[in-house]
Amino acid sequence: MTQEPQAIALIDRFGRSKRKLRVSLTDRCNFRCPYCMPESPQWLPTEQLLRFDERLRLLQLVVSEFGIREIRLTGGEPLLYPQLPELLQALQGLRADGLQRLALTTNAYLLERHAEMLKQAGLDDLNVSLDALDPPCFERLSGGRSIQPVLAGIDAARQQGLPIKINSVLIHGHNADQLWPLVDWAADRQLPLRFIEFMPLDGRGAWQRDRVVSAAELLAQLAEKDELVAEAKREGPAQYYWLRKRQIRIGMIPTVSQPFCGDCDRLRVTAEGQLLACLFSNSGPQLMPLLRNTSAGNDAQLKALIRQAVWAKDEGYVSRPGYTERPISMHGIGG
Repeated sequence: MTQEPQAIALIDRFGRSKRKLRVSLTDRCNFRCPYCMPESPQWLPTEQLLRFDERLRLLQLVVSEFGIREIRLTGGEPLLYPQLPELLQALQGLRADGLQRLALTTNAYLLERHAEMLKQAGLDDLNVSLDALDPPCFERLSGGRSIQPVLAGIDAARQQGLPIKINSVLIHGHNADQLWPLVDWAADRQLPLRFIEFMPLDGRGAWQRDRVVSAAELLAQLAEKDELVAEAKREGPAQYYWLRKRQIRIGMIPTVSQPFCGDCDRLRVTAEGQLLACLFSNSGPQLMPLLRNTSAGNDAQLKALIRQAVWAKDEGYVSRPGYTERPISMHGIGG
């Protein structure tokens, strides 16, 4: 039997061990979703973003030294990252060091042309953000994009055999009427569907508590037309339910109404190399200076900085609910 390589676990002061890392490949995105993107985003200059070798060095270190077992590539929109095929292929080498899952989150607008490459490069699965099926509503939410390339991209990924989850954010006054269209569409395709509560991290500062379509509201609406059966155990941040009539698995991620910070096992690195131990952190250490410096002994400093930042991780949103003010919005964090 193969023995998993030994690594020093990253543990915060609340005893939570970190096994998952979300890595933003770019701050650029081809959508303008209101819960994520500023109306007029200012892209960072290329020289202020992590280079390919720096990002790969970081990922090699956290897997081999700290026991990170799942890596999710995000953006912005990660399919805009020009070196994505090379990065995916390089990350396959981390399987021997204990990497168990390599995933990607996308808006799927460019997915049709990349689906085959993603499959051949060894990607394990995809999350696709899809907040509306009504074409005019989708265009309003995405900043004028058509839904057709997104649906074609999802079909292409399914044809390649890539496992897909659909993530949806419903917001009062925007797309709250899209619950049943999304459920029925996903049921027809037997795609797992997760609803994520609108979080106070939007790029426009427009978040208000009464705009959040809560998990409880959605469950009440689902129970009116179908029979809900809750799964015994939560899966990551999602509590899943089985809709008996439609024969579909529905997940709820109640970040705002029922924070699940107590067993958070993930970290985030922004496109410019800032480590965010919590999604709601106002700031975090900049890793780029150490990643850009390859002098002797530098890895020890880098590991010490990461350990210190993780140890100091806040309790989470559960301890300070409300809008999170910071210079960078969701589009540069990776969700």
